[in-house]
Amino acid sequence: MKALIIVDIQNDFLPGGALAVKEGDQIIPLVNSLMNRFDLVIATQDWHPLDHGSFAESHPGYSVGNVVKLKGMDQILWPMHCVQNTRGAAFSDALDLHKIDQVFKKGTDKEIDSYSGFYDNKHLKSTGLSDYLKDNNVTQVYIAGLATDYCVKFTAFDAASEGFQTFVIIDGTRAVNIHPGDYEKAIQQMLANEIKVLKSDEIE
Repeated sequence: MKALIIVDIQNDFLPGGALAVKEGDQIIPLVNSLMNRFDLVIATQDWHPLDHGSFAESHPGYSVGNVVKLKGMDQILWPMHCVQNTRGAAFSDALDLHKIDQVFKKGTDKEIDSYSGFYDNKHLKSTGLSDYLKDNNVTQVYIAGLATDYCVKFTAFDAASEGFQTFVIIDGTRAVNIHPGDYEKAIQQMLANEIKVLKSDEIE
């Protein structure tokens, strides 16, 4: 069985949002059209407490882009975004929610960030996504959403490590590109981890 994982198409990651991904809104029509092609459709949702440790605001004297330690790991500091029960954390109104079978929230522990839809960044806690997919006899996962170089990439890494044949639908993603070339680097990293990168018209 094939599943589509839609990563973090939330208002704060769209143009005008707190952590806007350039052209992030442009993938939504494609993502909506893709849903009909899959047996199971999953969405992940960044869902941070107000005082999350990945926010620059949580670290007096630090700025967005600075790096601190969370749970012993390097953590880049982001603007406050996707705070629980805010408009910014909500899915885009343009996203067809009726076709989504299950939503998995991530980033709920203020002491560690969670880029992946499967685990926090240190793999201390599972979201339950892997078990859900396996319980539904999923063997292949296709990933689209935001952003290519962070949450999409790490969701793909974990999907592959959990034993799923993993595909990233590259025209269904956009990158943050904090550093020039991050998008291209992410693609190379995914390919090196046996993740297949393809365009939507190449899906079999």
